[in-house]
Amino acid sequence: MRPGSVPGVSTRIVLFGATGFTGELTARALAERGARPLLVARNAARVGALAGELGLESAVADATAPGAEAAIAALLSPGDVLVSTVGPFVRWGEPAVRAAIAAGATYLDCTGEPPFIRSVFERHGPAATAAGSALLTAMGYDYVPGNLAGALALRDAGARATRVDVGYFVAGDGAGQFSGGTRASAAGMLTEPAYAFRDGRLVGERTARHVRDFELGGSRPAVSVGATEQFALPRIHPGLRDVGVWLGWFGPGSRPLQVLSGATAVAARVPGVRRAIGAATGRLVHGSTGGPDAATRARARSRVIAIASDAQGAELARVLVEGASPYDFTAQMLAWGALRAAAAGLSGSGALGPVEAYGLDELQRGAAQAGIRRVEP
Repeated sequence: MRPGSVPGVSTRIVLFGATGFTGELTARALAERGARPLLVARNAARVGALAGELGLESAVADATAPGAEAAIAALLSPGDVLVSTVGPFVRWGEPAVRAAIAAGATYLDCTGEPPFIRSVFERHGPAATAAGSALLTAMGYDYVPGNLAGALALRDAGARATRVDVGYFVAGDGAGQFSGGTRASAAGMLTEPAYAFRDGRLVGERTARHVRDFELGGSRPAVSVGATEQFALPRIHPGLRDVGVWLGWFGPGSRPLQVLSGATAVAARVPGVRRAIGAATGRLVHGSTGGPDAATRARARSRVIAIASDAQGAELARVLVEGASPYDFTAQMLAWGALRAAAAGLSGSGALGPVEAYGLDELQRGAAQAGIRRVEP
């Protein structure tokens, strides 16, 4: 049996970035489910130690090194599943996507970065279709629960629905719930272009341009963000004209963040300023610095709400899903998604949304296994 092979099938799972915070959680989630992924990271000693603890095999590849794409592709065969947790993805995510396409493999990642998501759908999607490869970006807390809640709300609402709004919220310990990689990705997004889905088309729009309130045990503000929902939900509900995705992590800081986003966007138009801001945030906010421990994560609760409306703005359906912490859910969701892809394949090729790839009912079952379920709003 090849290293990383799934028992009972010829496909194998390769986990790239296995020694990072999310990567290690994912490695453990896969092992708990009986999988034997090949663990890959840039530090041979660290990945070897983790593989030894879990009874797995390991290999070395570095996304920042010359020839990274070829090194990753050499670990893959057609039909294999590559799971990447190497972020920030805008900086280091491209080699893994290209390697998966070159090998004809299925690709999953845990990004939440709008420019990278857009690149997967618009730039890499056509090449993946031609290669027979499937790409599933943002297959964790960012942004599976919103795709699930949004699709359920649209199914409940029926053909009259023309708009859906999805809000993401986390309760428990505030900033202590975020890893170094998450903070680095979030800081970098203030200077990067984002997007929205308005009037039936994708348009450019900066992160946090808009703020809206959700009624969720009180009024909760959230800022607008680019996500996978803007690409994926219109595909499964052709009557959609508007898709709003909102991040409610910042509480009372949402409106100050809106102001900061606007000021940063203006400043970044000056030649050289975008690069200077990126360099400064890179020095101040480092990735791969660990994340919340198990006790802290246990105090967190993810809550994601979707509201489907008609053309006049009248609410037609409301769906709430909630459960595990973002990191625990992400690790379990990546493990479920990779195993499901390895065992049964996915519905289609190219860049896919999670409902397209697995089907709504199957995705709902998978999300429940990963710790997030539909509850009464």
